[in-house]
Parts: sequence; structure tokens; C-alpha cells
Amino acid sequence: MDRRRQKTRKAVFAAFEDLVSKKRYAQITVQDIIDRADIGRSTFYAHFETKDSVLDAICTDLFSHIFDENPGREADHDFSHSPNTLTERLTHILFHLKEDQKRFGRLFSGESAELFWEYFRRWFERELGDEIREKLKTKRISVPEKLYTGLYSGTFIETVKWWFADGCRDTPETVERYFEDILS
Repeated sequence: MDRRRQKTRKAVFAAFEDLVSKKRYAQITVQDIIDRADIGRSTFYAHFETKDSVLDAICTDLFSHIFDENPGREADHDFSHSPNTLTERLTHILFHLKEDQKRFGRLFSGESAELFWEYFRRWFERELGDEIREKLKTKRISVPEKLYTGLYSGTFIETVKWWFADGCRDTPETVERYFEDILS
């Protein structure tokens, strides 16, 4: 992507994120985004079809890396040589949430927070669903897969909400252990 496109995309994302932290998603118009991003209408439509496509692009941008199946070496953590267990993937997600705590915190607590939590839940279940179902097979309980997956993802989300409300003071490893303890 060329620099001009990147600059426009960044301006639209910043404008949109600012708007959703202050207004309900349903109240936001494309014109609001255009005005806040300080771009023309034709420029907006050259990049996005609707405000929904902006939301999808932002969520893809936010979540594609944190749910990466093959995490690499990063500044504050390195999972590149680990066996990539579900526990390690959850910890990796928590590292990224903490790393960009200000941005996620604003989106996860703003006027449109439930929208972002729903996107997060969908990504979580899509990217980790097979591993969650495998975990269910190791337990000696008879619970429908869909129920277990929903409870598992919901409990993780509630754990992350608590962590953010607490200022992300605990380490990602500690929060992951709390989560595992809750489910045991």
C-alpha cells in the first residue's frame, strides 16, 4: 500500500476510533468520519464503501495480529519457539492487549464498546474454536461444544474486561492463570 493510501487509512481509523469512543455507533455518519479525518467524500469512498467497512477494516487491523497462530519474537515477549498451546496463544493475546492498552481501552470502554467486544468474541471463537473444542474433549464432562465454546470465550472476555478496569496491573501470564483457575 502506498504512503498516501496509508495516510488516508490512518486518518480514517483515528477519526473513527475517536468517534466511537464518544458516540454510539448507530449515531455516527460517514460525514462525521470525513469531517473528523479531514478528507473529501470521494477520498473516503475510494477506500471504504460504508462506515461498516471502516469498522471491519479496523477490527481486522486490530485483531489479525493478536490472534496470529504463529507469533514471532516481539519487544516484550517471544513465543516464536514455544509449542503454541492454547495457554500460550491466550497469553500472547493478553500481551498485545496490554501493549496497546490505551487504544483497546478506549474502544472497549467507549460508547460503542459492546460492538468491539462482539467483534473480539467472533475473532476469538473463529481463531481459537478448534483448540477450545479440543480442550473440551480432554475434560470428562458432557457439554455441547457450542455451549462450552461460548462459555469459554465469554469467561475470557469477562476476565479481560476486569483486567482493563483494573488498569492491566497484573502481567499477561498472571491473568491467563486467573482465567485457567476460573475454568478449572
